[in-house]
Amino acid sequence: MENGEGKSMADSKTKKATRMQIMQKKKRIDELLKSAYSPDKDHLAEFPHSRHYNKNGLSLFLESGRGDKLSSNLKQQIQNLLKVNMEGPYGEEWPTEEKIKRREMSSPEALYIFVHTDNSKESIIGFVQYRFTIEEEIPVVYVYELQLESAYQGKGLGKFLMLLIELIARKNGMGAVVLTVQKKNYSAIKFYLNKLRYNISAISPSKVYQLNGVFGEEKSYEILCKAFDNEAKSVLEES
Repeated sequence: MENGEGKSMADSKTKKATRMQIMQKKKRIDELLKSAYSPDKDHLAEFPHSRHYNKNGLSLFLESGRGDKLSSNLKQQIQNLLKVNMEGPYGEEWPTEEKIKRREMSSPEALYIFVHTDNSKESIIGFVQYRFTIEEEIPVVYVYELQLESAYQGKGLGKFLMLLIELIARKNGMGAVVLTVQKKNYSAIKFYLNKLRYNISAISPSKVYQLNGVFGEEKSYEILCKAFDNEAKSVLEES
């Protein structure tokens, strides 16, 4: 009986310690997200040298934004750029996806980096939409959109913006940057996998189906990620 009681007490202490660890981790992540979403925080202000992009014949200005503070003019420009760039890759899924993106666009959780040709806020040539969120209990920056006008593509700007997002993620204690890309968007997949060294995530449908031995079922997208620490790598990158 004594041995049984001793084991029971040890198990109880172990479970209590585990619960405490889980609660502490949750509290830490909640605090990270709360800090990242602080209404007076401008993430670009942490990297003032990144306010301007002057390379390959381009002279551009970057500005932060939030989904619940978009002007009607900005909303329309975002919608127009999304339609031009994404209607092809989404194909017949586009009408439904366009409605989803319109809702996501104005969410209070949607954060932006807008790219202008000068200091004017009236027009944009591109943008990144990102959020601080949780994937598989890992705090991450999830990139919802990276969109550039065709005339500004292939000039290093997209890489510059993604590296800036990675800096923002690290600065705010996130474990990884995660994004979704359409399989038909071949240039984007090549860009992320080859130029930026992202990986197909362990939570991407293709990896999940493969792990579970499911065949003949495919999604039209992949989830890619770049992890910054061992915990994030083990959860988000390694099957």
